[in-house]
Amino acid sequence: MTAAESDDERRAKGLPPAPLLPGEEPEQVDPPGPVQVSFWLWIASGIVFVVGYAIIFFARDRIIDQLIQANTNGAVKADQIRSGTTVLLAVLLVGAVSFAALYVLFAYKARQGTRSARTVLTVLMVITLVFQLILQFASFVTLLATLIGLVALVLMYLPKVAPYFPKVGRRKS
Repeated sequence: MTAAESDDERRAKGLPPAPLLPGEEPEQVDPPGPVQVSFWLWIASGIVFVVGYAIIFFARDRIIDQLIQANTNGAVKADQIRSGTTVLLAVLLVGAVSFAALYVLFAYKARQGTRSARTVLTVLMVITLVFQLILQFASFVTLLATLIGLVALVLMYLPKVAPYFPKVGRRKS
């Protein structure tokens, strides 16, 4: 790397931004409009996910009552349903917070032009879609969060932003 090589020039070669020395200010990033909008949509999606699963968690008494009424297995007691459902909903809420943090982290890296961050966001969205389709605890709010995330993901794959995420060439040995 030469001293005059900018992060955009490094990105065009398929390289990550140059590492910073302590005390150095990072170079200002100017991502394309769709990437910038995508960044904010990822943040919104994460927030809506957390809110959606918090709503579900705090409505657990109603959910537990419905599950107890629907229980046809005499071997499963109401206390087991109550504790199991509470644990599951708490795990889902913690998972939503974790996914929201990952959305923000990788959306930030993608906004800097890191192609692998875009790939990670794609994988996270696939996992999110699978969970939304499989779980019976999805709600309108969590489905809205998924839709927001899908729009954010599509914006990162538009043809006009492809040069911002250059493909890294393979080295010949």
